[in-house]
Amino acid sequence: MIDSTAEHRVRIRTLGRVPYSETWHAMQSFTLERDANTVDEIWLVEHEPVFTQGQAGKAEHLLDPGDIEVVKADRGGQITYHGPGQLVAYVLLDMSRIGSDVRKLVSALELSVVNTLQPYGIVAAAKPDAPGVYVGLQKICSLGLRIKKGRSFHGLALNIDMDLTPFLRINPCGYSGLQMTQMAHYTESPDFVLISQQWVAAFCELLSMRAVWD
Repeated sequence: MIDSTAEHRVRIRTLGRVPYSETWHAMQSFTLERDANTVDEIWLVEHEPVFTQGQAGKAEHLLDPGDIEVVKADRGGQITYHGPGQLVAYVLLDMSRIGSDVRKLVSALELSVVNTLQPYGIVAAAKPDAPGVYVGLQKICSLGLRIKKGRSFHGLALNIDMDLTPFLRINPCGYSGLQMTQMAHYTESPDFVLISQQWVAAFCELLSMRAVWD
């Protein structure tokens, strides 16, 4: 068993652009097969276009999927869209290493995004009644987690520089009329790789973890 006083390392894996279902099943397998000695991981990906329904998802929030795949996932939350130009970060953590505090994890995810956006002049905030990160009334980052046997999987999706029109085919996160935004609306040519690195640094700092990049 990993010594609770030891440095909390987390392996960072950059997986590129991959289909959602492939990554989802890999997360499930990782979570089921890990043990007390398994090093935590964060997976950074982009997905091919897909709508994902969370466990609280309702059919009426899927307005017009068209030719975009719809997947019913085992994360929390409602429906959202993933596509190229969006950073999706999956956090595969042993919750005992952060005090088994789900609220702490959610807050760290939200605040890490707020802190990542700040140097770009983007003033963002979390909302106590609606998980995620917002710029004014517009949502820039969605969250959805699952905790199974004390281990987290799924994570967040930060809109960097993407086609937002598919969000018009759904009620994002179950809210009719919710407008989505992205970093490209506020800063010219945002660098996906750099922003990914900045987010990892911000998130790891909040949870006192040391990132080890693959």
